[in-house]
Amino acid sequence: MKSSVLISIACFLVIYNAIAQKKEDYKPYTIENTFQKLKKDYPDISAIIPLVSDSIIYCEDITYKKTETSKLKLDIYRPKSQNKKETFPAVLLIHGGGWLVGSKENERIMGQHLALNGYIGIPVSYRLGFEATYPAAVNDIKDAIIWIRKHAKKYHINPEKIAVLGASAGAQLATLVGVTPNSSMYSSHPKISNKVQAIVNVDGIVSFIHPEAAAESKPGKASMAGIWLNGEKEENFKLWKEASPLEYVNSQTPPTLFINSSHPRFHAGRDDMLHILNKHSIYNETYTLKGSPHSFWLANPWFDTTLNYTVNFLNKLLKHENQ
Repeated sequence: MKSSVLISIACFLVIYNAIAQKKEDYKPYTIENTFQKLKKDYPDISAIIPLVSDSIIYCEDITYKKTETSKLKLDIYRPKSQNKKETFPAVLLIHGGGWLVGSKENERIMGQHLALNGYIGIPVSYRLGFEATYPAAVNDIKDAIIWIRKHAKKYHINPEKIAVLGASAGAQLATLVGVTPNSSMYSSHPKISNKVQAIVNVDGIVSFIHPEAAAESKPGKASMAGIWLNGEKEENFKLWKEASPLEYVNSQTPPTLFINSSHPRFHAGRDDMLHILNKHSIYNETYTLKGSPHSFWLANPWFDTTLNYTVNFLNKLLKHENQ
């Protein structure tokens, strides 16, 4: 009896602490905060700064979706062209932050540099876990892809050449969106596809339930994934599995690029996914940046490396002379 009471109390405390956690309990996840944190261990790194160029057309904070709780926005950075009919491949950029924090502003610099390289970079916002739990973020990103195709002509986007790039939690989301095209599980449109033509995963897990997926929670506190997925893995295994991109990888999965840090826990499920891609002869590339921290893409020299790997990969898949 005593032991069962103690177990009940312990379970109550875990649930209570998970409920008590708020967005304010987490430090803002910004480029500046990340740079200052990384600089302590990597004194030779340099900050990345917004790109100001006459060769780019800047369109920011465009509302693509209204929900009961917010207006979701995206930015569009596109190459300036003398040809008014010219179109470009688009890259939807999905920020990280453990599904609970972060913002599209973290991906603006990447979007601007992609525009300078002949792509339309589109950083996107989505509902974070304290506003709406899974699958809200997945639905938002799929709705953003549909919005992009609806407005492709206005923004000179080639609707048949859309890639998703995500970093950290954003990479998990990008991969999940990429491997579930037009799935009835998520938001869809009867006439407009949410399928993408390429996936770029920057240090994000592809499985929540893989043995390599390390626990991130602290004693007495819910994990960030647990908050987003409405319970820890033991409590809500079904959703943890459902939100794992690895479960859907098949012969129709788009070509995929992995750019990883030196921390193995952010590779969870990657090698299994690569095995499936190779089995179906789907083009893929993988790079692990030796000695790099998580969030490496938000500081140099790693930002430039990430950009170069991404552009080279996308050039092979999405670039033609006539776009």
